[in-house]
Amino acid sequence: MRLMIAGGGGFRVPLVYRALRSGAFAGMAGELVLYDVDPSRLSAIKAVLDSMPAPPPGVEDQPLTVRTTTSLPDALRGTDMVFAAIRPGGTAGRIADERVAKDLGLLGQETTGAGGISYALRTIPRMLELARQMREHCPDAWLINFTNPAGMVTEALLPVLGPKAIGICDSAGALVHRAARAVGIPLQDGRLDGVGYYGLNHLGWLYRLESGGRDLLPGLLSDPAALSTFEEGRLFPQPFLEGLGALPNEYLYYYYRRDSAVAAMGAMPQTRGESIHTQQAELYPQLAAAGARAYRLWDAARLSREEGYLAEARMQGEQRAEEDLAGGGYERVALAVMRALAGGTGDAQLILNTRNTVPPTGAAPAQPAIPGLPADAVVEVPCTVTADGAVPLPQSAPRREQLGLLRRVKAVEQLTVGAATHGDRAAALDAFARHPLVDSTHLAGELLAGYERAFPSLQELWR
Repeated sequence: MRLMIAGGGGFRVPLVYRALRSGAFAGMAGELVLYDVDPSRLSAIKAVLDSMPAPPPGVEDQPLTVRTTTSLPDALRGTDMVFAAIRPGGTAGRIADERVAKDLGLLGQETTGAGGISYALRTIPRMLELARQMREHCPDAWLINFTNPAGMVTEALLPVLGPKAIGICDSAGALVHRAARAVGIPLQDGRLDGVGYYGLNHLGWLYRLESGGRDLLPGLLSDPAALSTFEEGRLFPQPFLEGLGALPNEYLYYYYRRDSAVAAMGAMPQTRGESIHTQQAELYPQLAAAGARAYRLWDAARLSREEGYLAEARMQGEQRAEEDLAGGGYERVALAVMRALAGGTGDAQLILNTRNTVPPTGAAPAQPAIPGLPADAVVEVPCTVTADGAVPLPQSAPRREQLGLLRRVKAVEQLTVGAATHGDRAAALDAFARHPLVDSTHLAGELLAGYERAFPSLQELWR
């Protein structure tokens, strides 16, 4: 199988390569093609791959041919599977996504709130071009989308690629596995039996966790000691979680504790984007020239980057758990999807971003996976993945407050997708105004004007 990564100079590419060389996913691909618009980033990541140490004794090391290219048609021809992880504007663009909002006293986060809308507006046109090129050069290939904001980007791709486009994120699955460990029932990879989860990308809740026919989640939510053993359990007060009756995805911190998040971000000397931009601006030139040391340099930078993730939500001095620093989230989800699509080990159950429609079976008609949301919307729910694609599993109806937030944010996402797809500035302005973390027509105008100054390509989009 030939796997192509769009955004092949990306920081996390070595994690995919490492997983394809050894472990459960070894041997799935015979060729890895790295495509990127920046040849210097490709050279740096290729140096990391070339210097990666061999697996420990006794662990099989599968050969994997790696090729780099800056030509998209060349990268796509003959490809069976595409992983997309692009960032138009690079990390400098992320700085603007966060800064424009932060300077107006709003949440400055790259995928949530105003920054996420900005990110989507400049990313969706690029992803649509990738999808159109796939239709021309590899029409049978699957697209597994890592590109953020993953839900909006995936929704924009469906009219071009249909079910061949599947969105992934590791945060929902990681929440489920951490909660399962906390109650003593570690889940088998690729199985979500007894798990209930509904939401949108970066906006979802674990509402059921069964074992032996018994829901263990209420007991976990009433146990402060057990909640304190994992990240999401520490983000919110225990009485709040017990009253909620669910475990929120970590990104809901920005909704439930917005003022605390904004204050914490405001007190930081750098935004998250500025920190990553500085790190990568220094690191990438070093990688390309580091020879045998490239992998060690990259891995040290990876660990530092993981330590800073969601730092605004942690108590001063609080460290992330060791298993959260190990890496291995996105690539495990993506490769598990890839393996199931290839028919390698039967089906798999994973939390994915896909259309909110459970297909008809027998006499049962089609139904929404999440009751109360549009059937054509992309949602994030447990899915069964086979060689035919990803099929969402039906979930319980969200509580009234949860459904209200989901509907509001989904309306914003659909306005944003329309704005980016059709060049509709009025829809973009409406998206900013309606977002619950903005909720102001005046601020919406200032946000859009600020992002247009930061990204002149937006002015071209409206023409």
